[in-house]
Amino acid sequence: MKVDGVAYRGVWVDPADGWSVRIFDQTRLPWALDILRLADRDQAAHAIKSMQTRGAPLIGAVAAYGLCLALRADPSAEAMERDAALLAETRPTAINLRWALDRMLGRLRPTAPSERVAVAYAEAAAIANEDAAQNEAIGDHGLPLIQEAARSGRRVNVLTHCNAGWLACVDWGTALAPIYKAHDSGIDLHVWVDETRPRNQGAALTAWELGKHGVPHTVIADNAGGHLMQHGQVDLVIVGTDRVTRSGDVANKIGTYLKALAARDNNVPFWVALPSTTIDWTVSDGLREIPIEERAQSEVTDITGRLPGGSIATVRVAAGGSPAANPAFDVTPARLVTGLITERGRCDASADALLGLFPERR
Repeated sequence: MKVDGVAYRGVWVDPADGWSVRIFDQTRLPWALDILRLADRDQAAHAIKSMQTRGAPLIGAVAAYGLCLALRADPSAEAMERDAALLAETRPTAINLRWALDRMLGRLRPTAPSERVAVAYAEAAAIANEDAAQNEAIGDHGLPLIQEAARSGRRVNVLTHCNAGWLACVDWGTALAPIYKAHDSGIDLHVWVDETRPRNQGAALTAWELGKHGVPHTVIADNAGGHLMQHGQVDLVIVGTDRVTRSGDVANKIGTYLKALAARDNNVPFWVALPSTTIDWTVSDGLREIPIEERAQSEVTDITGRLPGGSIATVRVAAGGSPAANPAFDVTPARLVTGLITERGRCDASADALLGLFPERR
């Protein structure tokens, strides 16, 4: 994807030195396009934990490169296992993070310490390249859903929640990939962008992405989606996810479950887009088995924005002395999901349907 005509990925090795890692500081968007340089394990871990880099597929790739940086300092087996464990604990809900580190360790454990750095960089690059290819394929498989909606002859309205575009991935995105494909093919579409409190990933990141690509969109309050569905102004919902169980339950940004309920009540298709790396084949019951991050109270009580004079400030919006709860994700049961869009195609949100796409997991 491009920003002002310049092609970027969500993570890349700095060509100037061939080993440090570059990412966007997403906490600075949409007010500034800052590119961070990661030079060691701790910087990579901080970037993931502080959400300077975020999105389930992307943090997996960044963690893989974080392990590369760690191995430059100490390629021993003991240090490698310790560093991988530290990186894995930065974000517990998104399964891609642990998947990427497990894949790295599986490749590196049989490798001699003297060869581990080179092998690690090659494996991390493979993870990044595969993510980009998987997400473009998700776009191809999701495009027919928008094409079908476009047959009515009027503009297609898609609602999305949080940010599941290329900023959340190495490239293309998950939920936004079909939207980009549709827009690029000339379909007249419009995107309702949930602001996505707390942290405002929709208003700050999804709106920024869509605007840079020229996709018509409108930012709405999180609670407006149901009203729009009741009045026929939403043709389909497409969201991303941080973890999908083998039975089709979906963990995603808090508020996704409420959108699924509203969609079911109004007969609006509710689709979830994901690469197979987001499927946790070890978990069946999402409500009981997926750990839900409880993030800082300040994400709820405070909000950051641009003041009339142009400066950026964080202000408190909650009453002083009032505590806040901040579960970062919720789980949408498979029964509320119309279907899943993966790199291998679309399927129902069920164990049998997922195994039909991924028979090697039987």
